[in-house]
Amino acid sequence: MNRWPISLQLPVQWGDMDAFQHVNNVSYLRWFESARIAYFEAVGIMDRMPAVGPILARQTIDYRLPLTYPDTLQASATVMRLGNTSFTMGLRLSSARHGKVAAEGEAVIVMLDYGSGEKVPLGDALRARIEKLEAA
Repeated sequence: MNRWPISLQLPVQWGDMDAFQHVNNVSYLRWFESARIAYFEAVGIMDRMPAVGPILARQTIDYRLPLTYPDTLQASATVMRLGNTSFTMGLRLSSARHGKVAAEGEAVIVMLDYGSGEKVPLGDALRARIEKLEAA
């Protein structure tokens, strides 16, 4: 695992910048979210929604460099660890303009029964789809 099987090209929009003349920190988290959702779609993690699905339990981010308009980013996602009811994703933003990694982070995703509010196991089918995508 941790091979970045999902990557999206995303533009930096003028409106992503703030009064400090660089992209606001919330935009980085939205770009991470876009990569996470693309990963979820690739492995069919939301097929059982709205009954059972993923929920973000924890998100970390390390900012490596400030971004500005114009730029094009590569938002990438991978799964680093599989647990019983959760998994940890690695997320990365790379800047085409700078040719460097702009931010890296991790997200802990928990599978949740939305009716009961209880955690549920990942299940063999989901685990197999994640492992297949990571091996591709």
